[in-house]
Amino acid sequence: MGKQKYYVVWRGNNPGIYKSWEECQVQIKNIKGALFKGFEDIALAKEAFKLGYDNYKNNSVSYNNINGPEMNSISVDAASSGNPGVMEYQGVDTNTKEVLFKMGPFKNATNNIGEFLALVHGIAMLEKQSEKKIIYSDSITAMSWVRKKCCQTKLLRNKENEEVFLLVDRAILWLKENKYSSIIKKWETKNWGEIPADFGRK
Repeated sequence: MGKQKYYVVWRGNNPGIYKSWEECQVQIKNIKGALFKGFEDIALAKEAFKLGYDNYKNNSVSYNNINGPEMNSISVDAASSGNPGVMEYQGVDTNTKEVLFKMGPFKNATNNIGEFLALVHGIAMLEKQSEKKIIYSDSITAMSWVRKKCCQTKLLRNKENEEVFLLVDRAILWLKENKYSSIIKKWETKNWGEIPADFGRK
């Protein structure tokens, strides 16, 4: 279980301090220019809320004015027990956390491979929909591999992980043969908490 976080909402539906990212999301949803930040200490959160955004910013405390994630989107993530180890990946609706797809477990694979496969799987799924959405990943590596249309893993291919490498081959081929309009964005874990597709094993 991760540490308890407290979310200060300076500008939102109901400004205040909230004990979970889910509660914070409710307050910032559809609010243009929402101002909020997560803290690991309730005392710091109370002080920040009391000072207000302007005073907080002027006190040279690090703060990013981020509007928050686009809730009409999907989020993808992977988890690996060992690296390499048993890996699985999934994609969920960012707003409802409904699981849209889930693959694995795969033997002798890495988290980076899972993140890459999850991202390509999500993009391909979105391209079949009339409404184009944003897709979030918290993996810079996976986003880089998608841009390059390759999988730069150092993991050796063998009989044990042949299944996952066949998926990698398929994903690379899809990227090379298809154009996509879906927007890939980095999930800002530091400001927004864990990505909704997270497996909760940290």
